Amino acid sequence: MDKAVLADRLGAPSGFGQSQFALTRGNAFEAKVKADGGAELLRLVHSRLDPGAEPPAGAALPDLSAHGPEGRTARTALALREAVEAGGWTLLDHPMLALDVAGSLAFLEPDAVVVHPDGSWTVVEIKSFPMLDGSADPAKVGAAARQAAVYVLALEDVAARLDPAPRVRHRVLLVCPRDFSNLPTASAVDVRKQRAVTARQLARLTRVEEIADALPEGTCFAPDRPAEELTAAVEAVPAAYAPECLSACELAFHCRERSRADGAVTRLGRPLRAELGGLTTVEDVLAAARGESGDPDDPAVAALRRAAALRAEALARAAGREVAPACR
Repeated sequence: MDKAVLADRLGAPSGFGQSQFALTRGNAFEAKVKADGGAELLRLVHSRLDPGAEPPAGAALPDLSAHGPEGRTARTALALREAVEAGGWTLLDHPMLALDVAGSLAFLEPDAVVVHPDGSWTVVEIKSFPMLDGSADPAKVGAAARQAAVYVLALEDVAARLDPAPRVRHRVLLVCPRDFSNLPTASAVDVRKQRAVTARQLARLTRVEEIADALPEGTCFAPDRPAEELTAAVEAVPAAYAPECLSACELAFHCRERSRADGAVTRLGRPLRAELGGLTTVEDVLAAARGESGDPDDPAVAALRRAAALRAEALARAAGREVAPACR
C-alpha cells in the first residue's frame, strides 16, 4: 500500500521524505557521476576496488527497460548473466532487484551495479552529502552502508541462481561530492557487518501471512475506502510508535496521535520505555511515583518514588525562597 496516501486519507499527512531541493541536487550530482557512459564512475570503481584489473575502457551499458517491476527485475537478472558470460566491465544503471521480506517481495533500485572483468559484482551508492578531507558524516555513511547491505543481499539472491554463482563483493563504493565542490570522489565501505545484521533481522520478521491471519476478517487498507473504514482497519494493527518513526515512516504522525491518546510511554523514546519495565502508560508511571500502585521492590518503581520525593522537596524549597522576602 502507499502509506503516504493512506496517511493523507486518515487526516494525518506526513512531511516524510527529502525536500525538492535535496532531490534536485542529488539527481544533478548523480547525472554528473554517470555522464559519458559512466566513465568517471567506472574509473572510481577501478581505482578504489579493483586496481589490478584492466582499465574500464568501453564498458557495456545494457538497456534495463521493461514493463513493471517484475519485468525490470527479470531484465536485470538477464543483463547480469550476460555480463558475466561476456567478461569485461559492465555498468548497470538503476537495475531492479527483488528481496523477500517476510513473505512479500520488495523491489529495490540501487543507483548502480558494476560487473568486474572477473565476473564479480559491486553495489554503487551515490549520495549528495560531501566528503571533507576524505571523510564524511559517520551517521550518513552508516545509513548508506545499511542501505547498500540490503542491495548486496538482493544481489546474492540473483547470483545464487547462476551456475557458477558470481561473487558479490561486500565492499561497496560510496560516491559523494569532494569537499565543497560538485566533483565526485569515492570511498570503499565494508558492509559485511550491516549485511549480517540485516540478514538476521529479515530471518526474524513475522511473516505477512501470520500478520494477515491476526487481522479481523475483511480488513482492507486500500486508500479509496471510506475514511471511517480505513481508520478502523489501521486501528486493528497495534501502533508501536517511537520518536525515530518520524524520520522513517509516513504513518508516524497518525501513530503518534494514537500513542498520545493511549498514554503510551514509548512516545517518549524506546530507552525510557526499557527503563520503566512493566509500566507501559504515563498514568501507570505517575501512579507509581505517587505511591498509589506498583511494587516497592521494583527498581523502576523505587526510582520513580525517589525522583518524586526529590522533586517535591525542590519545589518546597523554591516556594520558601519566594515567600521569605515578602514576609520580611
